[in-house]
Amino acid sequence: MTTSLKIDFVSDVSCPWCAVGLGALEEALGKLQGEVSAELHFQPFELNPKMGAEGQDIGEHLTQKYGSTAAQQVQIRETIRARGAEVGFVFNPEGRGRIWNTFDAHRLLHWASLEGAPGQQHALKKALLAACHTRSEAMGYHGVLLACVREVGLDEVRAQAILASDEFAQAVREREGFYTSVGIHSVPAVIINDQHLISGGQPAAVFEQALRQIAAESA
Repeated sequence: MTTSLKIDFVSDVSCPWCAVGLGALEEALGKLQGEVSAELHFQPFELNPKMGAEGQDIGEHLTQKYGSTAAQQVQIRETIRARGAEVGFVFNPEGRGRIWNTFDAHRLLHWASLEGAPGQQHALKKALLAACHTRSEAMGYHGVLLACVREVGLDEVRAQAILASDEFAQAVREREGFYTSVGIHSVPAVIINDQHLISGGQPAAVFEQALRQIAAESA
């Protein structure tokens, strides 16, 4: 018997550990095929909600926010690159030059969840993560976001209209506010059946074990 689980994946496009965590979750779900099925929803979280439209140099940003040195950043980037490779996600070996505001990306993800076909929100999330972390593209620019929309077969004209307006802005802010109000302050945060939390870019084995246990309890 297959047990269906609701999974809310709270994350930010600009978060490299979110790409690692999603890859690991997908790998775990693949291993549990026939045992567990997932209704996967991508929920918004902004690591840098006050980031300006022009973005910021990534090294400068990490030093200001976390106090890390250039050498430490290189080491962390290598750790993330290796973890990404384990789950099939390719990070740009040179890293990213800048970090960008991701609010418009979250608006498009919200739209995809409402108006897209099944699986299109998931596909858009992966396309945005690849644009940000594999190709180091400027995620604050609408042309980059629209290319991701086009890539996954969503309506580009509709997406352009959304980006030219403030449509879904309030809904995204409400979702962000909800998750911070219940104690989510770092991502990825994976919430299963609205009650079980798995934090961080865990290895696939951790997700597999947790999902199997939750499914058994839910059966």
